[in-house]
Amino acid sequence: MATKTITGDFVDGVVRAWVDGWVVSRGAAPPVREPWGFTVDVGQSAHVSRHVLAAVGDGVEEQTVRKVADGVTATGVWLKVFQDPALVGRWLGDGWWVDPEPGWLMTVPLPAHGGHARVPDGYRLRRWTRGGVTRLLVTTPDGSFAARGQLAPTGVTAVFDQIETAPGHQRRGLGSLVMRTLAETAAAEGAETGVLAGTPAGRALYESLGWTVTAPMTSAKFTGDGRASSD
Repeated sequence: MATKTITGDFVDGVVRAWVDGWVVSRGAAPPVREPWGFTVDVGQSAHVSRHVLAAVGDGVEEQTVRKVADGVTATGVWLKVFQDPALVGRWLGDGWWVDPEPGWLMTVPLPAHGGHARVPDGYRLRRWTRGGVTRLLVTTPDGSFAARGQLAPTGVTAVFDQIETAPGHQRRGLGSLVMRTLAETAAAEGAETGVLAGTPAGRALYESLGWTVTAPMTSAKFTGDGRASSD
């Protein structure tokens, strides 16, 4: 599916919505507005903080990316840029590890689909909300993990996060179950637009449920020596 053509104001709003929902979902610090985007303190040893550029696609400027990246000297700082990794990677200096696979900033109007999501035979769905975050857990009857996902509503938008299906339980409708249930929950709480940062593996599922790509996303981490790392 082609990348969506949208206005600058809408794009900035989607990026801000994703940042606001992500910090709630992950329990991170409130975002600090920067001239170029947002800084978020995450507080983990391998993910101390992150810089998120507000521009997307052709609006991302090489000079800005270089300036932000060059200002990073501490290991464990991440950079999120809404442009292709093959391009952004050429703008980063030594000490940066760049995930070779792009992520995708995606949106969907809510409710995304009608009807109640049905739990496939042989599985159990549990849902709970704490601290404003709704979490879903799908298990087998003996309690083994099958799938999960969580949702952080932030007013008219809601961020879908940490969507996962165990390898042995894929292609059984569990990903759709999680996404549909989260969409129903978000719409019931007044959200009008869903937002997420998807992986290549999840993009096909999301598009099948009506999600649209807004922009590719580059994830980079400062290691100080350029050695490969992982999120």
